[in-house]
Amino acid sequence: MSAKDAQKLAYEKDLDLVKIAPQAKPPVCRIMNYGKYCFEQQKREKEARKNQKVVAIKEIRMFSAIDTHDFETKINQAKKFLQGGDKLKVSVRFRKRAIAHPQIGEELLERFKEACAEVGVVEKPAKMEGRSMVMFISPKASK
Repeated sequence: MSAKDAQKLAYEKDLDLVKIAPQAKPPVCRIMNYGKYCFEQQKREKEARKNQKVVAIKEIRMFSAIDTHDFETKINQAKKFLQGGDKLKVSVRFRKRAIAHPQIGEELLERFKEACAEVGVVEKPAKMEGRSMVMFISPKASK
């Protein structure tokens, strides 16, 4: 069908003539309500964005000399974050001369890992970054 005839047919039906494949020989066109098509496309994109899960990275900071109750509080907070589906960055800061004993931070992060084992798995093991030791934990896959 010629473009002129197609345009005339679309005008009679009070619809739009839209090029679907302009690179094809001859170009492929379709008669449709273009405004309704755009609206439905936006609606599908909005629905797809709604179903996406944005994973945030939450951070828990501790110092190398942390008390037991403070540690338990941090564990509870971490479990809440992991159950919510967020990733976790656990960092142990070393103050002043405490940086000379990184094994204390390693032990602390090891205890932290064992306490969170039921809700999370270690994504990146503990490693030093400046004056802090960092470990990443991601939530376990839910069934």
